[in-house]
Amino acid sequence: MSKSLIIVESPAKARTLQRYLGKSFDVKASVGHIRDLPVKTLGVDVDKDFLPQYVTIRGKSNVISDLKNAAKKADDIYLAPDPDREGEAIAWHIAHILKGAKKPIHRVLFHELTKKAILKAMGEASEIDQHKFEAQQARRILDRLVGYQISPLLWDKVRRGLSAGRVQSVAVRMVCEREEAIKAFDSVEYWSIAASLQKDAPPLFSAQIDRIGKTKVDKAAGRIKDEKQATGIVDDLKGAEFTVSKVTRKEKRRFPSPPFITSSMQMDANRKLRFSAKKTMTLAQRLYEGIEVGGDGPTGLITYMRTDSTRINDEALAQLRDHIASDLGPEFLPAKPNTYKTSKSAQDAHEAVRPTDVSLTPDKVAPFLERDMLKLYTLVWKRFVASQMTHALYDQTTILIDAKEYQFKTTGSIMRFLGFLSLYAEAVDEGGNTTAAYGGNDVILPSVTEGDVLQLQGLEQKQHFTQPPARFTEATLVKALEDNGVGRPSTYAAILSTIQDKEYVLLEARKFMPTDLGALVNDLLVQHFPAIMDVEFTASMEEQLDKVEEGTVKWLKILQDFYSPFQQTLETAKQEMKSVKRSAIPTDIKCDKCGGTMVIKWGRMGEFLACENYPDCKNTTDFTKDKDGKVIPKEKEELEETGEVCDKCGSPMVYKHGKFGRFMACSGYPKCKNIKSETTGVTCPEEGCQGEIIKKVSKRGKVFYSCDQYPKCTFALWDKPMAEICPDCASPYLLDKNTKKEGHHLRCPDKKCGYRKDLEGEEDEA
Repeated sequence: MSKSLIIVESPAKARTLQRYLGKSFDVKASVGHIRDLPVKTLGVDVDKDFLPQYVTIRGKSNVISDLKNAAKKADDIYLAPDPDREGEAIAWHIAHILKGAKKPIHRVLFHELTKKAILKAMGEASEIDQHKFEAQQARRILDRLVGYQISPLLWDKVRRGLSAGRVQSVAVRMVCEREEAIKAFDSVEYWSIAASLQKDAPPLFSAQIDRIGKTKVDKAAGRIKDEKQATGIVDDLKGAEFTVSKVTRKEKRRFPSPPFITSSMQMDANRKLRFSAKKTMTLAQRLYEGIEVGGDGPTGLITYMRTDSTRINDEALAQLRDHIASDLGPEFLPAKPNTYKTSKSAQDAHEAVRPTDVSLTPDKVAPFLERDMLKLYTLVWKRFVASQMTHALYDQTTILIDAKEYQFKTTGSIMRFLGFLSLYAEAVDEGGNTTAAYGGNDVILPSVTEGDVLQLQGLEQKQHFTQPPARFTEATLVKALEDNGVGRPSTYAAILSTIQDKEYVLLEARKFMPTDLGALVNDLLVQHFPAIMDVEFTASMEEQLDKVEEGTVKWLKILQDFYSPFQQTLETAKQEMKSVKRSAIPTDIKCDKCGGTMVIKWGRMGEFLACENYPDCKNTTDFTKDKDGKVIPKEKEELEETGEVCDKCGSPMVYKHGKFGRFMACSGYPKCKNIKSETTGVTCPEEGCQGEIIKKVSKRGKVFYSCDQYPKCTFALWDKPMAEICPDCASPYLLDKNTKKEGHHLRCPDKKCGYRKDLEGEEDEA
């Protein structure tokens, strides 16, 4: 009996395929890449047309042996790693190691793992796409040339262990430049004035001052600048007649968003579900590869999750329209399918991210999915269904009111038909809040006509300040990367993880901030590698790689054009980049141990003061700078004993304060450098994490609690977690809350549970 070998990269994907293909196929998994560039050397011969020196990845020898043995027994070999550049590279390397079997080798692309799609893909098997492989290879070599040649320079000039990356460093630059913009922002005071009005009787409504004379107050030149000006306007309006000057009523429509692409899925999952990009992609991969549903074996629940196309196939569209008409009602089905534009840079090789079978509603699959996986599936399912529903319809009324030289404005909306909003609304702000979901405020306004005189019930003036640009969240940083053409959908999650793992940025209260180390490295790289760090240059390189995949540009030409100027820049940087770790900037501060001069030096945690007489004098201290840049050393603090003993040397452990808050340190420092964070005794609740929740202090001095495995785990809380099990829902911890309104109590972190325990001893349910 003839038998074919099919090779995928994932064991989960292998199980799903085995279910549908049966005993006539032997399904094996490569478990990712089997060959790559060497870890300890450059692995690229720049003098021989950038010849890559591929080696077997450590631990993959047994996998390769298993694949070779299986290939000998097979009549045909089908290579089916993921349908993208990385998948094509995996397939190319597998084909290379199986050449000796002398069996026909085919390439199969699975965009979804359902029986029909699998059989169809098998029937359309082709050859390995050499252009796609070469695009991946060019990217890999480019990244290696940059990373493996700039990183040693940073080791020499700053400290060992640092790294630079062709794309990651540009992402760090974006975070640093946003932080600089925030620091440079000068907040400006301004005031608003609201008039409380009614016609002859309620409803009472509020109108905001919109113009003074012919100048709009939302323009910088027209702002009400201070309290004196605001008070003067309020005084001037006392006794004024408020007359309706214009009433505009418009029927407004809001149309649904397209189905997810990789970036929009990551953004909405971050805003609505608080998932990191990495977590979103991990869950999506599992949903794509197959989940046991109903005891029938694993089935793929969503299409391939790395895509920049909003396209859906005709069959899926027809099934979706039937579902909307039958399950939601004909009024929610537009006469013609909704169409969406795909960006010019999109590859369009894959469909949008969608459920493979729209009839598998979240309720049907809920018993078979983990909590977070169900949340993501629900998000994908609802977005897909909503994308083909009718638009939302509402009436918007705008009223302009004149009083002397001033004009007030109010706007209200009345929803006429929810349409797609009855199922799904895209998150529009950082918190996932969908306020203004249909473009206006649902305010009750009286029926008025032009010329009506309104009754003034009161005037309120409020102080405001202009706000600096917001720090990036994961969602907004992904959007910025996408908008600037930096990276590709498949790389966003890795970029965000890498810049945190390298400690160049930290995620504090879900906002990215550069660390001192990140800011320093960024400054050095921007100064000495301006092209590498240029957003437009990085974006143009992505476009060139796309052209390699299309077959219109040779991969070798990209490397040749890039490397010559890069090599010159690298040699110059080696000579001219300052050595931060060897620098010592003198201050006018005297060492309180030996009388020497304290100098500013750079360490792992940033700048600090050290005695010039090191190593004879090892005195060090942290410092701050005032607004004029003057160095101010932090005062030495009395050390509070913790009651614990150092597990390294037996000395008492004491509390110290560092850059990241209070921590426990051995009193035997510097002989013993053992440190511990202040613990809560609560195990991290994130799935798969074995960390512990510890106490930290933000840069702004606010206490919070987060996992000690950061940055691998980003779980964080503002409230102190207590190691006490919720008696109602079995949550492994409760939150210690103390508010003026509700007093001091413990509360379950699951808002749906609502359990509360008063710390005076009385229990009730909130």
